[in-house]
Amino acid sequence: MEMISTKSNIDFISKRKLAYGLSFIMILASISSLLFQGLNFGIDFSGGTLVQVRFHTPPDLKKIRQALSNLEMGDVVIQEFGSPEEILIRVEKQVTNEEAQSALSQSIVSTLKPLAGEKGVELRRVEFVGPQVGEELSEKGIMAVVYSMIAILVYVAWRFEFRFAYGAVLALIHDIGITIGFFSLLQKEFTLVVVAALLTVIGYSLNDTIVVYDRIREEMKRFKSKDLTFIINEAINRTLSRTLITSATTLLVLVALLVFGGEVIHDFALTLFLGVLVGTYSSVFVASPIVMLLDRKKTR
Repeated sequence: MEMISTKSNIDFISKRKLAYGLSFIMILASISSLLFQGLNFGIDFSGGTLVQVRFHTPPDLKKIRQALSNLEMGDVVIQEFGSPEEILIRVEKQVTNEEAQSALSQSIVSTLKPLAGEKGVELRRVEFVGPQVGEELSEKGIMAVVYSMIAILVYVAWRFEFRFAYGAVLALIHDIGITIGFFSLLQKEFTLVVVAALLTVIGYSLNDTIVVYDRIREEMKRFKSKDLTFIINEAINRTLSRTLITSATTLLVLVALLVFGGEVIHDFALTLFLGVLVGTYSSVFVASPIVMLLDRKKTR
């Protein structure tokens, strides 16, 4: 019985200019947002005091914000944490000892009691992060990403060629830059959890790119007389079903985490969701065409 081929036959390379245009727009938007808005650093990086309280019924966040504005604690960020009753309060004011933390938390609880009714407010936790610790965490987070990029450059150059290594690293910079830009555009809180997710995105995106590169190398041996345009198209088409199935199943899991995982895992899942989407796109339309651009031979 004759086997039916499921390999697609799409000319991806002919669409590279359209893809470059889309990538340019996304990167430009990310850079512009980072320059003019910056990142909304969480308490991990910016320093401050975090207080978590629990109401017995969902409170009005606007009334909480108005009540706390009179305490002179600097910038105050208020958000739900997992459920409408759990409230996370981040204040700019920094307190370094237990006595000061207790006084600050009691001041907040006392201020919120009139909004809570008869059952009152329950204090769940108080955390402090100093500016020096935040600066150190920022530096280590950046260096973790930089070191991973250098290691990837060396690994891919050793396994393939330098043009493949440049393509892989540029694709990863593309993925990470756009993902970070999304957080800047929406002013989503940027925390250590997000940094951990970004490093995971690097691993996922690189794996996807390596699969395509491995096929390109095989096709180069198979079609020695063909130009690189044909070879790259052939390689992408042969790995397309694997790429799409892997990405689709991963995204399904991440959607489940976003919907049912709660506030604690939300930012991690969101970062991965964006990274997988952009990483799948870049493996096909960024990493592979860059190899062709860096090829010394003329291609069609």
